[in-house]
Amino acid sequence: MLGSAVLAAAVVLGGCSSAAAPAKTGTGSGPALTLAQAQAAYDSYVTASTAAARQGDATHGLAMVGDAQWALLHAQYTALATKGVPVTQYSYGTPVFYVPALPTYPLWFVVQVPISTEVGGHLGPAVSTLLAFQRYIPSRSWTLDGSAVLDQPLPALAHDSAGYATPVSTTGPSLLLPTSLVGATQAAVVDEGPTAPAAAAVGSGPQTTALFAAQNAQGNAASARGLNYLWLLQTASFAQYELRTADGGALVLYAMYLNTTTEHPGNLPGAPIPVPANVAPLITKGATIGQRGVDANWTYEFVAVDPPATVHGAKVEVIGGSGGPTYGHAY
Repeated sequence: MLGSAVLAAAVVLGGCSSAAAPAKTGTGSGPALTLAQAQAAYDSYVTASTAAARQGDATHGLAMVGDAQWALLHAQYTALATKGVPVTQYSYGTPVFYVPALPTYPLWFVVQVPISTEVGGHLGPAVSTLLAFQRYIPSRSWTLDGSAVLDQPLPALAHDSAGYATPVSTTGPSLLLPTSLVGATQAAVVDEGPTAPAAAAVGSGPQTTALFAAQNAQGNAASARGLNYLWLLQTASFAQYELRTADGGALVLYAMYLNTTTEHPGNLPGAPIPVPANVAPLITKGATIGQRGVDANWTYEFVAVDPPATVHGAKVEVIGGSGGPTYGHAY
């Protein structure tokens, strides 16, 4: 989502300098990433990505992002190249940092920050957003690898006495679901609806049952036109980030693909099927009208709260999500 930013306020980390030494490699002398270094990485991204977006510089802009964030920003720069659609500009408010005390690479941290989007030269309302930054190995730079808009307040997160957040194992038995299964369980509800068996473990809301309802409505509209509409929310092989909540649960940030197909029954030729307006700028070769069908791919990033296994009747709650189209094909 976030291809650029304007730093609007100071970072709230008492005593942290904006300059930071290179991260340590984890020799038992303390965390490999300090709070001050995380702040410096964030500041650097904000400044450089803003300049790249204003200049339409895809080379430098895409070098500062990774994983799902790269797919989303690449779509923005593609739309700039094909249709002249400007890369989105953002204004950042005051960030709050959640930095796990990791012993070595890969290093990562999470930032919660209110972000406003510039539309027609004016800033829209600020929305609370989580950003995930990662530096995989020492020879790579920091990149923004994930972002998701929060639908609900962030739960209290656990910290140690030095102010560092607590990472979570993906397979620990203390949670309702292993964090590695959170996305797949959400996807089952989005694909099958509130009667899916997975709904026993995942709460209803904008990113689950409402997302199913929206896709189902598109299916009904397509059916009224004599077309088939298929959708599938599926897991993606991007990095996932987990932090311990104060009550012993986990906050999970992860990315998913939503694949959709609109086609004539039997995949036979028929009346032209237009590519959705927000997907058409992503098609650099080929037609934007399908004689048989149209495929589209969306990349989504989500935030979920996985409760402690000891809480009776609790469900995983997906408390935020955002994304956009990243691929289109007409045939």
